Amino acid sequence: MMWMVGFMSLCVLGLIASGVYLEFRPLSVRRNPSPFLRGSIALNLLLFVTAEVGLLFIGMHDVMAETAASAPGGGGEVSVGLGLALIGIGIPTALATIGAGIAVGPVGASSLAVIAEKPEMLGRSLIYLGLAEGIAIYGLVVTILLLGKIP
Repeated sequence: MMWMVGFMSLCVLGLIASGVYLEFRPLSVRRNPSPFLRGSIALNLLLFVTAEVGLLFIGMHDVMAETAASAPGGGGEVSVGLGLALIGIGIPTALATIGAGIAVGPVGASSLAVIAEKPEMLGRSLIYLGLAEGIAIYGLVVTILLLGKIP
């Protein structure tokens, strides 16, 4: 399983290197991307997804094969299953926060532009900004509700 994690780390580093290369040498409209570049990014993504699916199945096998803890409280140990559950519970907060950040950026910029021209629009723009920020609060509420489900 460790070799798959290492392989996925190399895939991520390759993707980062491709992004840095394309940042410093962007493709123009007239210049077509080389077949090597297009193929290497597609192969990198395919290998990453394949390794991710493999890790998922190996990880599920390890969780299912794990023996029960001897003490009723588990002795303070965090099992793989509990760790995966905690990661799964944190995902709604992470995705909601990313969504709120994507929403607040354009709304905030537009609010500043409107307030500069019409100061009386401050209240309305704050309402829109609060609605966009509410997305992150919804994700936090879902996470808190899911934390209550863990035994």
